[in-house]
Amino acid sequence: MRVLAGIFSAAIVFLAGCSSVADGESVDLEDSVPSNLAKSSSSVKPDSSSEVDLGESSSSLADSTDRKDSLVTDSLLSLYADWVKVPAYTLTRGKIAYSVNEFYISKVEVMQSLYKSVMDSLPKMDKLGDSIPVANLNWYEAVLFCNALSKIVGLDTAYIYEGVGESYYLKNVDIDYSVESIRLPTEKEWEVAYRAGTSTTYYWDVDVASKYAYYAQTSGPVKVAQYIPNDYGLYDMGGNVAEWVNDWFGAKPTSSQTNYIGPAEGSARIVRGGGWSDIAKVMAADSTVKKDPLYKSEKLGLRLVHSVGF
Repeated sequence: MRVLAGIFSAAIVFLAGCSSVADGESVDLEDSVPSNLAKSSSSVKPDSSSEVDLGESSSSLADSTDRKDSLVTDSLLSLYADWVKVPAYTLTRGKIAYSVNEFYISKVEVMQSLYKSVMDSLPKMDKLGDSIPVANLNWYEAVLFCNALSKIVGLDTAYIYEGVGESYYLKNVDIDYSVESIRLPTEKEWEVAYRAGTSTTYYWDVDVASKYAYYAQTSGPVKVAQYIPNDYGLYDMGGNVAEWVNDWFGAKPTSSQTNYIGPAEGSARIVRGGGWSDIAKVMAADSTVKKDPLYKSEKLGLRLVHSVGF
């Protein structure tokens, strides 16, 4: 059973707004890590003081409590993002099939207002605005944000690590896909969400790209949801800011996969979708960019997945 103490107060703080600290601060030592980045894959622990033994009626009580917990979590999740359910789908690459379970993904890229409310600060950016996507954060900062939001809404944390170093580098970071959490999408989840059931190069097929995506620009990102969404109702899957995903860049498998999570290790993480200064072909459904996980750019941000685990 999840412990819900403190979750409602976190939601109230979010709604009221949070005070900020200096932009662009770096963490050099583990002792400097904010409390909401605690290194735990099980941030929600059972409260033994509340346990009761009601014999045969205990199972019905547990079922009732689980439903209540689920409703509370769903309510809190809706405070922080609009979620779109992506149905199970299978991508094919020649003779290789990638099957992806149903999952939930945020309708828009993470905005500066959400990031600041959770982390109490923003990365250094030239273009500021509550509804503008957060950007200029490395992969480690992106996953620390996911862990922090998971805790606020009462979920487990997907990212497990041994320590935090300079520029938020995470020592021996691993991803637990079995827990219900907020995390980055896998590359295949991202592509399934991008395609929204289409099989064309772009989700807008041969229509005018500038109706659907903000790209090939020189002035930085714009407010989210200003362009036509894809058929799943997802905005800016191409353009505005590119998006970090979980996978290491590396060789692809030679046999069909279910919920493929990428290579076990690597030196670069994958970026998808293309950003506001990129040309159209970078926004294609199968376009993959690799970046050092410490890489930062004002055209690179993130989108969230709510995963129930697999």
